[in-house]
Amino acid sequence: MARKKTVFTCQKCGYQSPKWLGKCPSCNSWNSMVEEIKSPQIESFKHLGFSSTPKSINNIKSGEYERLDTGIMELNRVLGGGIVRGSITLISGAPGIGKSTLLLQTASNIAKRYGKVLYVSGEESEEQIKMRGDRLKALSDDLFIVSETNLDKIEEHVQKNEPIFVVVDSIQTLFKESISSAPGSVSQVRETSNDIMRIGKENNISFFIVAHITKQGELAGPRVLEHMVDTVLSFEGERTGEFRILRTVKNRFGTTSEIGVFEMIENGLREIMNPSEVFLEERTSQKEGSVVIGIMEGKRPILVEIQALVSQTKAIIPRRTVVGVDISRLNLILAVLEKKLKIPFYNCDVYVNVVGGLKIDGTFGDLGLAIALISSAKAKDILLDNFLAVGEIGLTGEVRPVSYCGRIVNEAEKMGFKNIIVPDRSKEKININGINIIGISSLKEVLNKVF
Repeated sequence: MARKKTVFTCQKCGYQSPKWLGKCPSCNSWNSMVEEIKSPQIESFKHLGFSSTPKSINNIKSGEYERLDTGIMELNRVLGGGIVRGSITLISGAPGIGKSTLLLQTASNIAKRYGKVLYVSGEESEEQIKMRGDRLKALSDDLFIVSETNLDKIEEHVQKNEPIFVVVDSIQTLFKESISSAPGSVSQVRETSNDIMRIGKENNISFFIVAHITKQGELAGPRVLEHMVDTVLSFEGERTGEFRILRTVKNRFGTTSEIGVFEMIENGLREIMNPSEVFLEERTSQKEGSVVIGIMEGKRPILVEIQALVSQTKAIIPRRTVVGVDISRLNLILAVLEKKLKIPFYNCDVYVNVVGGLKIDGTFGDLGLAIALISSAKAKDILLDNFLAVGEIGLTGEVRPVSYCGRIVNEAEKMGFKNIIVPDRSKEKININGINIIGISSLKEVLNKVF
């Protein structure tokens, strides 16, 4: 009988070594090497029928992918128009954020529209899923539930029922009997995800896979998991909060800049069609240190409130605390304000918060953040009513234009804003009656036109 070969695999990054190591040379993690029986290389695409003959790109046929309507407009937006037939989508998020709720609602909608859907759960019993389905009213005769963790048996269920859509919750609970390591290990996750991809591509079945995350908010398991799937979604938000943000991290069939906004209510997730209205619903008047800014998420303009609190401190190193803003961007703006406007922040604690839990990427909110910081530092209210700011700040104190400024101004006009500050070069391209467009070219003009 041949001796079984073993290998030590890092459970953080997948690095393999013939001997045990206390520290992984790849990711520098301690005590993460686990002994596993070395399995033969699998051939994921052996039976997919791909031709190995090179072809001219001009002779290859192309066309639009067939998509499944999920019945949830916000999810369709993030996916690029719906779920592509035969695609593999990975969704991750913190425990209790609402991943299973979203997928059960999606599975029920697809079952009602297209036919058989299989929901595979390795974490909950069939009765528990039925209880959630009753609460969400996500019931359909074509929605089949099975509680199973053995991938070979799951493949048998797929071949027997021939579903059009399959949900796997979660990939860390699945295992293959031919692999000796425990479910959730690097080897099991890699092999089971390879098999799921083979099943989906062979049978033209769309898969939605749930993945766990680490304490740092990253996907648990090997990095290869993200590379293999077609789409990676991230479900964000606070469990105690109302709003959830669905982001696209990777999408082979659409853009990665779109977001979906949901509200968690008693009967499940409710999609928010107008996020600007929701993020600003608690705002009643202009306050010290509070400014409304406009940002772009994909093709959608969103208006959010940004708040700043500046307070003097006797600590040697002042605090810089941000929620929803890149801290390096905050430090850059503070340095520009100190240099160009002579406003001291070196002896002050600075706190910045984006209301609603939204995370701002890019430079859309630079000008609004600077105005909020000045307002709080000088303890002055903003004189303009129904005021909004949009613009990028450069290191020399100039205010630079941002892309899609016209769309943001149009959204602000719909929301009832009457005074909008934009970069000078953007003002020339905006022609909207009934609102006051204020163009500025540098931060020094802010003190005269805003306060």
